Amino acid sequence: MDILGLIPSFGNVLFTLVAFIVALSIIVAIHEYGHYIVGRWSGIHAEVFSIGFGPILWSRHDKHGTRWQIAAVPLGGFVKFLGDANAASGKDEAALQAAQEDDSALRRTMHGAPLWARAATVAAGPLFNFALSILVFGALAIWQGQIREPLTVETMLPHPAGIAALEQGDEILAIQGQPVTTLDEFRATMDELPITDSVSYEVARGGSTLSIDGPYPYPAHVLTVQPGSAAKEAGLTEGDVILSVDGATVAGFEDLRDIVGESDGKTLNMDVWRNGEVIKASMTPKRVDLPKAEGGFETRWLIGITGGLIFDPQRAPLGPVEAAEYGVKQTMFIIRSSLSGLYHVITGAISTCNLSGPIGIAETSGAAASQGLNSFIFFIAVLSTAVGLLNLFPIPVLDGGHLVFFAYEAVSGRPPSDKALRVLMTVGLTLMLGMMLFALSNDLFCP
Repeated sequence: MDILGLIPSFGNVLFTLVAFIVALSIIVAIHEYGHYIVGRWSGIHAEVFSIGFGPILWSRHDKHGTRWQIAAVPLGGFVKFLGDANAASGKDEAALQAAQEDDSALRRTMHGAPLWARAATVAAGPLFNFALSILVFGALAIWQGQIREPLTVETMLPHPAGIAALEQGDEILAIQGQPVTTLDEFRATMDELPITDSVSYEVARGGSTLSIDGPYPYPAHVLTVQPGSAAKEAGLTEGDVILSVDGATVAGFEDLRDIVGESDGKTLNMDVWRNGEVIKASMTPKRVDLPKAEGGFETRWLIGITGGLIFDPQRAPLGPVEAAEYGVKQTMFIIRSSLSGLYHVITGAISTCNLSGPIGIAETSGAAASQGLNSFIFFIAVLSTAVGLLNLFPIPVLDGGHLVFFAYEAVSGRPPSDKALRVLMTVGLTLMLGMMLFALSNDLFCP
């Protein structure tokens, strides 16, 4: 066996595993901290705050009497409140019986606290996940800024045609004779025009208005490569320009999109320009179900790249209010798309392969991390929304299941019996294990 030949693969696996553990640990820590801090504010005492399961690697007690610990298996975490027998909030009968003699002690347990305190403590975990997503999306928006108006050139991207006539600071006034001031107007105008090698621009430069010719503004330029995509597997990188596919010249990104969309999954052979050289690349488009803005899904063949302008537009600072609004919209979009996707999988409208398991999530973690810190942080925000949403499903053992029990208690005036809770918890655990095995099978057998 060639041991040295295994080192690159082992390094990739290790990198993916570390990225997955880091992403999951951050999300779990935020989720469990939501339970902990709201429980503390509500008068419920937390005995243990744990990141991970199994043997304890590190621990300490704080001034509130809570033991904070890191355990050896970093695949989750839990908060054990006073009166809990386990991480799933089962009752510790002995502890509760001892607390019965002291009302103040009983009040500090999870099971003896008022209904509002228990419900708020349980709901806080998913809500903190959503808050993390909103905060991260908003912070990224502030970091990146918003595109200036009028549309202004910041830097030109490398292109096989060489240096374009556009320069830094040029304000785009019109293209092909059509006035434009914003990026949306620019895109709308280009959608109505045929793809050509040369385009006329009217720009404001140094106090003068100039008419110049430049390259088509939407070449088949690789702006980003999506994790786990055909393009990623083929080795495409940011900055590449696709020149031809199976011998057919690609003049613009729309040409490439049409060719890939009509491929029906056939392997495509491409000529790719990279840093002044033309290289060969072969990739097989993957069938993907994408959410539509108006709801529902559409099935398309994709290679997993996004394109952009031939230049980077200048950006202006984004205010905190606008950033918060963006964070909320982005989080809500992920929630709506996830629920819509699950519904369409259940009804058979889209493939069950759209459900990823731990291997798929880990691979995406590693791929996102390999693309840079911004990409990895964005992925954490997306995954945090997904974890928060999953935990709200009305399945016993999940937070949503506990909230259903609390709703029953609020209506009936009494909690479900201990026997019913045990049965429902067993059913919920079985259901969750079945879902995990199903998702794992997708990771192993889906194309």
